Amino acid sequence: MEQPVTSGAVPRDVAEAVPQDASGAVPQDASGAVSRDASGLVPRDPSGAVPREPSGAALAPPVPPLTEPFLAAVAEAERLVAAADFITDEHDLAEGYDYLAGSIAACVQLARVHGTTHPSFVASTGPTTKMALDNPDTLYYHANVEAGAEYLLTGTRGSTVDLSFQVLKGDYTSTNVPGGDDAFDDRRLEIDADGSYRVRFGPPKEDPGPNYFVLGEGSSMLAVREVYGDWNAERKGTIRIERVDTAGTAPAEPDLAVLRRRYRVAGRMLVQRIHTWFNFPKWFYLDLPVNTLTEPRLTPGGLATQYSSVGHFDLAEDQALVVTVPKSDVPYQGFQLGSRWYISLDYVNHQTSLNSAQAQVDPDGMIRLVISARNPGIANWVETTGRRRGIMQFRWQRTHRPIMPAEGPSIALVPIDEVPAHLPFHDTNRIDEDGWRARIAQRQRGFAERMLA
Repeated sequence: MEQPVTSGAVPRDVAEAVPQDASGAVPQDASGAVSRDASGLVPRDPSGAVPREPSGAALAPPVPPLTEPFLAAVAEAERLVAAADFITDEHDLAEGYDYLAGSIAACVQLARVHGTTHPSFVASTGPTTKMALDNPDTLYYHANVEAGAEYLLTGTRGSTVDLSFQVLKGDYTSTNVPGGDDAFDDRRLEIDADGSYRVRFGPPKEDPGPNYFVLGEGSSMLAVREVYGDWNAERKGTIRIERVDTAGTAPAEPDLAVLRRRYRVAGRMLVQRIHTWFNFPKWFYLDLPVNTLTEPRLTPGGLATQYSSVGHFDLAEDQALVVTVPKSDVPYQGFQLGSRWYISLDYVNHQTSLNSAQAQVDPDGMIRLVISARNPGIANWVETTGRRRGIMQFRWQRTHRPIMPAEGPSIALVPIDEVPAHLPFHDTNRIDEDGWRARIAQRQRGFAERMLA
């Protein structure tokens, strides 16, 4: 632990940023204290002179340092990542450290908006802050809420295939999936002809009117998902949140005690995040036979209108999985691969996911996907991006009825060279290099539009 700094002493990290004269001396004021600007560094005027503080000792840095619990959490998270039992090569480890970097960035940001008095929607996950097998077709937002308060959401409905809301109690932990207090899509809302809507969440009321949903005891988070089919044609809507009794007021600026608490919260979030998503595949995926997919089932811990089919793959370089599934009549049907870190693969520059609006549908109404490391030369190739092992998941969303077993996927493990024999419409499934590059370019442009819309 860093010790208190006595008058005139300069910690090494500060001293390295402090300008010195030719003799190496650090500029000080008359009392012997080092002069600093608001950033903690010693400023110079244009002549090169160092301004002096009028009098008094410089404020000693906090003891223990505010970041101490967060840095300890980063070290603990790194130990967890480096010791993951599924790491088999340097690529796995590098991906783990990249996942750690995104998790650090996410937790620092989320801790800064953790309050419930002046909430705002923030991105829960994204391409640089991945977690929880994030769906490449989905924009995820959330705001922190508390039972007993009333919140007003205002927005406009975009043209995406699904918009859903979910109130969560508690947090995902390494041993628990949070309970959903209410989960629904925009079909339960009254939306004006111009696409605008107002939704209120709060305590129980007698006759609260339309678009009012109760925040049950223990409610802590409001999650919003906006799901795309056609990345290039659909556009997201708008949404904002305010707490009714604090609208028009400003939150207090954070003092050192609040900032210390934020670093502690960020550290706790980080370690919990790593622990939780290490365990999630063990709960729901890895106990299944390899290279198989389950029948469709309601998604645990997820949306009430979402069904899933899940599995995990283990493929040699010369193997492929041929997956056949009927094109569904529900608004959203999507498939993706994920890594053993339980995050999406690169879905912008590689075709590691396909939904029913993107996939080629055969004349018999079936979607046939080929999962492999090597390019089989077909439009519905789903790339493993060199990974031998990983996660597979189908989702059906905005359902109006149960998804039956016959609507689920069938799967076959075949040699990569025998893929054509397992595709009854192989001649129309084929794609050349130029066609493939055009397909990837379309994904890249669609993603860019989605992020900037």
